[in-house]
Amino acid sequence: MPDYLLDTSALAKHYHEEAGTDVIEQVLQTPASAFFISRLTTIELHSVFARRVRTQELDVDAFQALRQRFFADIVEGKLTVVRVTDEHFRIAQDLLLSHATERGLRTLDALQLAVAVDLNGLGLLDRFVCSDAKLCNVATSAGLGVLNPEVPDEKREA
Repeated sequence: MPDYLLDTSALAKHYHEEAGTDVIEQVLQTPASAFFISRLTTIELHSVFARRVRTQELDVDAFQALRQRFFADIVEGKLTVVRVTDEHFRIAQDLLLSHATERGLRTLDALQLAVAVDLNGLGLLDRFVCSDAKLCNVATSAGLGVLNPEVPDEKREA
């Protein structure tokens, strides 16, 4: 019954087939678990879908259908949206100071990670789910349990 925060790179796999989709589907079927996303994900996911329209992986109708499915998952309580607070900005700044120069941590990734660090500190998070190897590395350094759905089974959880 672990609880998860899915960053945008991982959650997108639930809505569009790609490497790691099977793992995300397994995670989302975990009984009695909470599935958190940051408020930032509600914006970033639109960007992911729009990029797929630009690259002709999706048409505009499919884009709208994915948006509707995503918002239905929120309304139905499958995903819990965590608002981004001033404290998350403070944590993100600290993460950037610690990891941006050496590990290439980026602003929006730092905010996603800050939400996960906060939830973890409150005892509400077991795994940060992310498909960005750099961000997974920083998350591990920040003391989070990490699951990268694109990593082979034997190396998946850190």
